[in-house]
Amino acid sequence: MADPSSYRPSPGDIPDSPGVYRFRDQHRRVIYVGKAKSLRQRLPSYFQDLAGLHPRTATMVTTAASVEWTVVSTEVEALQLEYSWIKEYDPRFNVKYRDDKSYPSLAVTMGEEYPRAQVMRGPKRKGVRYFGPYAHAWAIRETVDLLLRVFPVRTCSAGVFKRARAVDRPCLLGYIDKCSAPCTGRVSAEEHRELAEEFCDFMAGRTGAYLRRLEERMHEAAEALEYERAGRLRDDIEALRRAMEKNAVVLADATDADLIAVADDELEAAVQIFHVRGGRVRGQRGWVTDKVEQVTTADLVESAVQQLYGEESGESVPREVLVPAVPDPPGPLSEWLTQRRGSRVSLRVPRRGDKRDLLETVARNAKQSLALHKTKRASDLTTRSRAIEEIAEALALDSAPLRIECFDISHLQGDDVVASMVVFEDGLARKSEYRRFQIKGFAGQDDVRSMHEVVSRRFRRYLRERERTGEWAVEEPDDEAPASPRTDDGRPRRFAYPPQLVVVDGGAPQVAAARRAMDELGVDDVAVCGLAKRLEEVWLPGEDDPVILPRTSEGLYLLQRVRDEAHRFAIRYQRGKRSQSIRKGPLDAVPGLGETRKKALLKHFGSVKRLRAATVEEICEVPGVGRRTAETVAAALARDGHPAPAVNTATGEIIED
Repeated sequence: MADPSSYRPSPGDIPDSPGVYRFRDQHRRVIYVGKAKSLRQRLPSYFQDLAGLHPRTATMVTTAASVEWTVVSTEVEALQLEYSWIKEYDPRFNVKYRDDKSYPSLAVTMGEEYPRAQVMRGPKRKGVRYFGPYAHAWAIRETVDLLLRVFPVRTCSAGVFKRARAVDRPCLLGYIDKCSAPCTGRVSAEEHRELAEEFCDFMAGRTGAYLRRLEERMHEAAEALEYERAGRLRDDIEALRRAMEKNAVVLADATDADLIAVADDELEAAVQIFHVRGGRVRGQRGWVTDKVEQVTTADLVESAVQQLYGEESGESVPREVLVPAVPDPPGPLSEWLTQRRGSRVSLRVPRRGDKRDLLETVARNAKQSLALHKTKRASDLTTRSRAIEEIAEALALDSAPLRIECFDISHLQGDDVVASMVVFEDGLARKSEYRRFQIKGFAGQDDVRSMHEVVSRRFRRYLRERERTGEWAVEEPDDEAPASPRTDDGRPRRFAYPPQLVVVDGGAPQVAAARRAMDELGVDDVAVCGLAKRLEEVWLPGEDDPVILPRTSEGLYLLQRVRDEAHRFAIRYQRGKRSQSIRKGPLDAVPGLGETRKKALLKHFGSVKRLRAATVEEICEVPGVGRRTAETVAAALARDGHPAPAVNTATGEIIED
C-alpha cells in the first residue's frame, strides 16, 4: 500500500489551467483518469487525510504510485481527451456503467447493396441505421412483421439471399408479399433501397405525412373503383397504426430527445435512459455502476453522456438531452454533444410540463432498477451462498457463518451514546432480531469501550438464557427491542441464538475490544472480525495486517451490507434520542407534569420566564392545575437559577419574552 504523500506533487508545480490527469500504480498501469477545469485546484483534493476521502477514492490513491497530467486549452478538449484515455487504458477505478441486460436494436444495413432489417446487439457499426434499443428482441420482430406489409424490405441472412439468387426463387416471405424479393429481380436495387429509406423514415418518427399520403392514395383508388387496391391500402394503414400504438405518444410529434435519470447510494448508482423520437418512446435502457469517488448527480450524468454518445454516430445524438442535473459549467459537455451531432444540442433540466413529468417517470425507473439490482444480488440463493462461502474462506472459519451479527456505535460529540445490533441469517436481514442499546457505563467519544460494553451485555444475556433451560427471560429495560417485544405465540423475544460471526464497524481496536469481551465471558466458539469503512479492510483479532477481499467479491458485498445496515439502525436510534434531548425544557424536570398541563401553562403565561415570576395563586388560575401542582412548578422553577428559553411544545419553537 503506497503512501500518497510519497508522490504528492508540489502545488506550485501544478498548472492552474484545464487538463486531464492520470494516476498510475507501481507497474505504470493507468488506474484512474480524470479531468479538471483547474488542475491546481483539483489534484490536491486527492491528497488530504484519508479519513476524509470516499472509501474507494482512498483505495485508489493508496494503490497509485504516481500522478501525471496533460494541459489542454479548453474544457471541451479536456472532456474529449478524458474520454479517449478512458477508452484506451480502461482504468479500473473509473466509473464504468455496465448494462443490466444486453439491449437489442432494430438495425437496417444501409451500407449494403440490398439493405436488410434485422435485430442487432453489441457495438454500433458504420453504414447501419439503428432504432431503439428495445427491451426485448420479440418486440422488434413484432414491429418489423407489421411494417413488412407496407415496407417489404429484405430480412433474410446473406446465405439465404445468395441461395435464392442462385436458384432464382424467392423464400416464403417473397411469396406472401412480406418481401419485395430483390434476390429474384422482382425489384431493382434502387427500388429496394427506396423502400428501405421509407422504412427508416417511418421508424425515425416521420409517420404523419406518410399515413396521410397512404390515405389519399386509398381514397383515389376507391374513387377509381379499384376496390382491391383500396382494401390493401386500408390494411396497410391499419398495420402501420398498430405498429405506432406499440409506442405511446408522450410528447409533441417533433420532439427528439433522450431523457437520463440517476438513482444512487453510497456504493452504487443506476442510470435509466428513455429514447424519444417523433414524440414517442422508442427505446429504454439502463446501467448500474460502482461509485469510486464521492461524485454528484451531475458527475454521474456527465459520465453517462460520455459513454452513451462516445462511440455513437452523429445521427444517434438527439436535439435535446434532458437530465436531472447539469455539470458546472454545462458549456463544455453541451459543446461536445454539438460536435458529435454536427448541429446544436440542448442539454438542460426540464422545469415544468410534460418533459418534466416524463423525466420523473425515468427517475422512478432508475430507483426501481437500483433496488432490483440490490434485491437480486441479495436474494439470489446462489449468490448468497457464494458470499457466505467466501467469508468463511477469507476468515478461515470452521463452518459457514449462517448467522451474522453486526454492532455499531453512534454518538454526537460524545453525547447520547447508543449502539445497534443487526442480524443477517443466510445472507438476509432478520429485522425482528435487531436490538438497540443505550451505553450507560460512561459517556464520551470512546468507541472501543462502548463496543466492549455492548458485546459484553449481548453475550451475558446469551449465557444467562442458555443456563435457564426452558425458562423464558425478560429483556433488560435498557436493551431497546423492536416495536413488538414478543413473538407471535406471546412469549418474550430473547438473545438465545448465538451467531457464528460477529462483525464490528471499525478496525483493529474495536475488534480487539469485542474479542476481549467474549473472552472474559468464556465465549470461544464465535468468530469476530471488523470492517473498516475507510478502505473496506477486514480486520481479525491479533492480526497486524488486514484481510483484503476483492472489490468484486460477493463476500465483501455482504459484509458491507451488514455493516451499513448496522450503521443506519444506530444512526436512526441516536437521532431519535437527540431530538428528544433537544426538546427538553425547564418544565420537563417538574415531576408529575404531563404534556397537556405543560402546554396549558405555556399558553397561559407565554414563556417560562413569566411563569417563573408568577405566584402560586396565579399558577392555580390555569385550567387543570391544582394548588399542589402549582407549588411543585413554582419550587422547581425557583431552583432553576438561570432563566432559559422555553420550547413551545405545541409548535416546537423557542419562546422568547
